[in-house]
Amino acid sequence: MKIVNEKGKLFGIINVVDLVILLAVVVVVGAIIWQVFGNRVTDAVSKQEEVTIVVSIAGSHPDLVEEVLRQDLVGEQIVSGNEYVNAYITNVWLEDYVMQIPTADGTIVDATDPTQKTIYIEIKSQVAAGTASPSIGSQELRAGRTYIVKTQTFECSGIIYYVQIGDEAE
Repeated sequence: MKIVNEKGKLFGIINVVDLVILLAVVVVVGAIIWQVFGNRVTDAVSKQEEVTIVVSIAGSHPDLVEEVLRQDLVGEQIVSGNEYVNAYITNVWLEDYVMQIPTADGTIVDATDPTQKTIYIEIKSQVAAGTASPSIGSQELRAGRTYIVKTQTFECSGIIYYVQIGDEAE
């Protein structure tokens, strides 16, 4: 039996050109599926570690502070885009907002603002162990990055003040 017969069919079953086109379509579809679902598959099969971040919202207006206290955000689930993610607010606390101001003689001193506060929000989630770019939803987690704290009823930008993955701090 010939591999390609006189009609150009491979093993007498399928045309060689059709086979090449079919393989190309399968490769393209596979690549698209990997792009869309690759991270989810990796996260699903990887060992998970707990991640804790603290987001600092410095110099918060008294009205925002009042709203944070009114909503009691502890226990609220984090939203990314239009979906809930497996991340929860575990602690919220306030500290005096300290800023630097120049004095009359030109030196710079720390001064406590009498009205504004710094809001700290602690969030816990799970990330794939050993990942190079830990994230919650679509937001990467690195100290110093801007992070949007978003729940069903609250949204505010802050700076990631602290990141801890498992037992090691980043």
